[in-house]
Amino acid sequence: MNIQQIKYFLILANELHFWRSAEKTFISQSSLSRQIQSFEQELDVQLFERDKRNVKLTDAGTFLKEKYTHLISELDQIHRQAKKINEGLSGKISISYPGSISFNFLPSFLKVLNTNLPELKFELTEPTDENHEKLLLRYETDIAFSRDAIENIHIESLKLHSESICLAVPYNHWFHETSLTSLNKLKDEKFIISGLHEKTFFASLLRSFFLKHDFEPKIIIESDFGGMILNLVAKGLGISILPISFKKAKTQNVRFIALDEKIDLYMHWRKKEANKTIKQVVAYAESVNVLE
Repeated sequence: MNIQQIKYFLILANELHFWRSAEKTFISQSSLSRQIQSFEQELDVQLFERDKRNVKLTDAGTFLKEKYTHLISELDQIHRQAKKINEGLSGKISISYPGSISFNFLPSFLKVLNTNLPELKFELTEPTDENHEKLLLRYETDIAFSRDAIENIHIESLKLHSESICLAVPYNHWFHETSLTSLNKLKDEKFIISGLHEKTFFASLLRSFFLKHDFEPKIIIESDFGGMILNLVAKGLGISILPISFKKAKTQNVRFIALDEKIDLYMHWRKKEANKTIKQVVAYAESVNVLE
């Protein structure tokens, strides 16, 4: 049994048609049939029920389809990581990040990397569920930036900086810095924010904020995309709460009012990382100062 035979099996298990499966595997129908028969004989398990017209998975075949799908996916991830390690400084690293750093920290960070590691390529991902821990452990990302710490024995973390949380309001809005002593006056305002039911760190921070100031916000639009939120605030549709990093977007007709709340930015990577380039990338991230 070899990996290629497993891949042949999975393609046929998905297609349930020898001719289409043979096309996808770039071999003849007879060759594919021999590979499947050999696979079944080696396992001593019947994987398919077949006649002249139909191909159907047996119960054992259904079980192995599920298990082998996960196995092959994991092997592919391992092979991709090995390739990155082999490529070294001229290879590619994957970076996942929250949207709030896309106007400030991330561009500065990438500029530093491009200057010092010009042959290195970057793959950027903004995950909507912010599950950076899962992405790291599955080798789907190499560097993860997040607003909360990750406590996992297999992951290294570094706190880069803290920044203010701000109210984002239309420029002519009645709320000003002098109003900060009475934040509960915002209870009648229309909010455009992340859904408070979500499990992200920022949603948790917002829940704590509203609980602290003893009111439930009137949410008219839910969104996790800061750029979209800023545009809606600029149109006068409502107000929002965002990290001050979004001020760098320089959206017209939006004012930022700093609140007495802070949010952190962390950088995470796998412990015992074999790709030596990652250590250099971490060092360059520490040198980026965007809080001036």
